[in-house]
Amino acid sequence: MKVAFESQLFLKGKKTGIAWNADHVIRELAKDKKISCICDFFTLGCPKENFAQVTCYEKDYGVKMDPCPWFHNVLYKLIWPIIPIPYRWFFREKRDVTIFPNFIVPPGVSGKTIVIVHDMAYRACPETVSKKTLKWLQLTLKGSCKRADAIVTVSEFSKKEIVKYLDVPEDKITVMPNGVNLELFHPDYSAEQVEQVKEKYQISGPYFLYLGTLEPRKNLTRLIEAYAMLREKKGEDRLPSLVLAGGKGWMYESIFETVKQKKLEKKVIFTGYVEDREAPILMNGAQAFVFPSLYEGFGMPPLEAMACGTPVLTSNVSSLPEVVGESGILVEPESVESICAGMETLMEDDEFCARLSREGVLRAQDFAWNKVTESMKSLVENL
Repeated sequence: MKVAFESQLFLKGKKTGIAWNADHVIRELAKDKKISCICDFFTLGCPKENFAQVTCYEKDYGVKMDPCPWFHNVLYKLIWPIIPIPYRWFFREKRDVTIFPNFIVPPGVSGKTIVIVHDMAYRACPETVSKKTLKWLQLTLKGSCKRADAIVTVSEFSKKEIVKYLDVPEDKITVMPNGVNLELFHPDYSAEQVEQVKEKYQISGPYFLYLGTLEPRKNLTRLIEAYAMLREKKGEDRLPSLVLAGGKGWMYESIFETVKQKKLEKKVIFTGYVEDREAPILMNGAQAFVFPSLYEGFGMPPLEAMACGTPVLTSNVSSLPEVVGESGILVEPESVESICAGMETLMEDDEFCARLSREGVLRAQDFAWNKVTESMKSLVENL
């Protein structure tokens, strides 16, 4: 079977959640001897130093490269919603199925098509999505789901959301949970490794960790307010630092402003983007991982933290209970008091935290990438 992947998102540089999902799907399918994989991407205008983000699959797994060097990806995105220029015009390699990992299927694709729709945030909470992304999804997503032969999403919650907002038949949607890279996210990093990474990011002593994009949907303003409330209860000397790790998304200014208003500049640490190999080490060193997001199609960071044996606090809404199960503390994300109470438990109850650590590691085993991608392989075969 010849399976192509729309791989443009790898040319953007540093990977985030959707790109990591695509990365592991390609790797797992390329290991299957029944499947011959191809990467489609436009190269015109892309920095050459970013090409390695795609060509690594050729070197490591024998994936064929099918670049289009004579047309610009952004120009194609602007044109095809108005003039339906076929996608197949740009790529030479024949294929049976093409997988689009980032919500959208353009017109005129050869063979069958699968689109991965990660969430319905643009409909459920549009105020947390950038205007550019919101308009693009409003313009293209419904038509993409109609064009696709099959839709894959990452949780039962997201499946229900797609049916609700896009009126898609349930039997067109397959659930393939996100997986976790257990070779990278595990509890066996040394104390020396943890100290080296803490020193790099100027962290000392115990700390609560958030890792993800700094943006409104992640609910970081309430997390900071809950942390300030915890300081009032426990005093500043006993309080672990709060490390907010990750790159700036959009509308992040209020997060920094809240830290100033609460006079927490000495206790809240912003690391910026964390290197891929350092993220699990930061998680290993944390007293707890805190992720009170308002809306997630899946929620990778809590799963990765559980794989590291770090106790997790997350929200009791959207897909997050589906991911964490009973292996974490679930809080009401719109209640500062609820978040504060959960953090206090993580700070005070060592026996409970030890249980969460053990159970989290075990639960994460069910989300190994070689297990979760079996549903994608079956879907490809059926198509």
